[in-house]
Amino acid sequence: MWLLDQWAERHILEAQSKGDFDALPGSGEPLLLDDDLHVPVELRAGYRLLKNAGCLPPELELRKQAVELADLLQGTREDDPRFTELHRRLTLFELKLRRSGVNTDFLRGEYADKLFNKINKES
Repeated sequence: MWLLDQWAERHILEAQSKGDFDALPGSGEPLLLDDDLHVPVELRAGYRLLKNAGCLPPELELRKQAVELADLLQGTREDDPRFTELHRRLTLFELKLRRSGVNTDFLRGEYADKLFNKINKES
């Protein structure tokens, strides 16, 4: 065990023996932990810190922006002066996503349409 781990463990045990943890909110209830088993052990703390700070990996940030832009574009008429600029920006996001290896079918709703059709056929 690392020196820092030993130090932290000692302080935790001292706090437990003093009863410092007894009146904490949620005491006695199960913890709701994220499933981070796919993340290497050495990266979990850093990833959790970034997640709690609201940061996303670059690919997911691009995806989020592309979805927001697609929603905005869907609510804009083709004769609107902003339509062309929004369409160009969405195309740029789509190219960046494809270059980073992300499938961009979610932008066109093709998956939702296929799923809807399959559900209707089975009914």
